[in-house]
Amino acid sequence: MIQDDILQAIDAADTIIIHRHVNPDPDALGSQGGLAAAIRAGYPAKKVLLAGGPVGNLAWLSTMDEVEDADYAGALVIVCDTANQPRVSDPRFGEGAKLIKIDHHPNDDAYGDLQWVVPEASSTSELLFDLIQASDHLVLDAAAARLLYAGIVGDTGRFLFNNTTPHTLEVAAALIKQDFDPTALNNRMNQITLAQAKLQGYVFNHLTVTPDGAAWVVIPLATVQALGLTADQVHAAVGTPGRLDSVVAWAMFVEQDDAPYRVNLRSKGPVINDLARAHNGGGHPLASGAKAQDLEEAAQIQTALSALVTTYKETLNA
Repeated sequence: MIQDDILQAIDAADTIIIHRHVNPDPDALGSQGGLAAAIRAGYPAKKVLLAGGPVGNLAWLSTMDEVEDADYAGALVIVCDTANQPRVSDPRFGEGAKLIKIDHHPNDDAYGDLQWVVPEASSTSELLFDLIQASDHLVLDAAAARLLYAGIVGDTGRFLFNNTTPHTLEVAAALIKQDFDPTALNNRMNQITLAQAKLQGYVFNHLTVTPDGAAWVVIPLATVQALGLTADQVHAAVGTPGRLDSVVAWAMFVEQDDAPYRVNLRSKGPVINDLARAHNGGGHPLASGAKAQDLEEAAQIQTALSALVTTYKETLNA
């Protein structure tokens, strides 16, 4: 089994460097940090490092280590929760002796010497709980449990999304038996700033909704800057259109200061990751990301999203 191969690689390595994707969410940090905590608890003599850039407003959840170029010599590198190589935090991830990919996104970019990819899993954090349970050496302590729980809560939308399975809830139940405060963690994850609340208001005020339930909003860079928000803070508004009962699928176009538009696609039914892949992106069937070079490409995405929703509604009514 692939899990056995991964556990053997961990057992054999003296230095293990764990990466995740850029602009990390709770599952990226939870899977990365949770695996690191479990390895450290089970193998105190091993050197275990977390690699990646700034984590924005999630620094309360996990922070990165200072990783030197020399650390990669002979190291085992594990990349968590990252579907494709351009999104891996820190480009040095390929400089170790062995590379392992652990992820729950569709395996469109099959990189690494070993790949454990399960798109049916709610999160990469859920997969890593299973890995720890299959091991005789990795230890599920409170630090690992807190991080893995945060990852699962984040990627299931607090267990509201349809990727929440009976196994997901069983894993969550096992995690909260450890010595951390899940209520405090949930409350912290649910908090937004006043500026983020104002951005959600902007989304509602500027949202276009078609009769069939396709929706989109363009957020100018000037609006983000006027509110004093960072890129990771803007992400808190991605789910806002989905709170409307009339919205079936939606897109949020966020103008960037160093690139054109970052596109967040979400759906309550229609599969949208093929649309994301057509515009330099990808992701899950109901939650994906893409890029639009300009407002013309944004309009193309809007038209395609509207067509997807219309077809979906027609299928339901057939």
